[in-house]
Amino acid sequence: MTTVSLRASQTFERLVLDFLTHLELERGLARNTLAAYRVDLAQFGAFLADRRRDALAVERDQLAAFVDELAIGRAGTTPLAAATLHRKIACLRTFYRHLHRSAMIERNPASELTGPRLAKRRPQSLSRRDIHQLLAQPRGTSPAALRDRALLELLYACGIRASEAIALEHSDLDLDTAVLRVDANGPRQRLVPVPSSALAATRDYLHRGRPLLVRPREHQHVFVNCRGARLTRQGIYKIVQRHARTAGLNEPINPRTLRHACATHLLASGGEISSLQGMLGHADIATTQLYTDLASAA
Repeated sequence: MTTVSLRASQTFERLVLDFLTHLELERGLARNTLAAYRVDLAQFGAFLADRRRDALAVERDQLAAFVDELAIGRAGTTPLAAATLHRKIACLRTFYRHLHRSAMIERNPASELTGPRLAKRRPQSLSRRDIHQLLAQPRGTSPAALRDRALLELLYACGIRASEAIALEHSDLDLDTAVLRVDANGPRQRLVPVPSSALAATRDYLHRGRPLLVRPREHQHVFVNCRGARLTRQGIYKIVQRHARTAGLNEPINPRTLRHACATHLLASGGEISSLQGMLGHADIATTQLYTDLASAA
């Protein structure tokens, strides 16, 4: 590697580090998203290094060439799926928008960068009968059963994500006013009403189940495993899937399925789409509108 290309590579690494730090500290992006962006930009950096290009002097046609290589594959690599390609394009657009706003470049070369059209996928949902069967599965009064019942109820009744259930702390729950504060430390904090059935299950778990699970470990996270540690994403998925099998549900079920069912059933019951958007924390109402077709059939 020449001195010039080495200097360009080091400059690019500093730009990426500054960009990822901005996303984490100022925009509060999730770790998984940051990790994906880091991989995407490393791939883009390799592309630039191969051609001895400076990231700050890139033109749109060079970005388009990079996207084309990803789309068709090169040197024996497999072409990327449209969804993955769109994520990488979004990463580049966000990266160069940050450079432009930081006055590192005069013009954003990625502002009009596009990829293949994505077909809109209908979210997977469940019927009300299926939901009823699923919620009825955690039986008994063991701490684990009380936890599972509360977890399933909140995932469905409040439409929260698995990551949001994991992060949930005691201070985020107001049992007196039946309100759940979601993403309390993030930029899109929202308040979600807790229906009576979910409220009763959660109160029962907190009073009779959780205290037996956390001893002698004490912390503020609501959902814990049998060792008293905070429940993991894998743990939540396993709980949902185990009870789905017991309920005789043959379709692949995960926490996101309960979120979709929540949205579908609320719209089918006459809920306003703008209110649902706020409840689910969607930045774009177009995402919420995907549920309208499902709601008409519910």
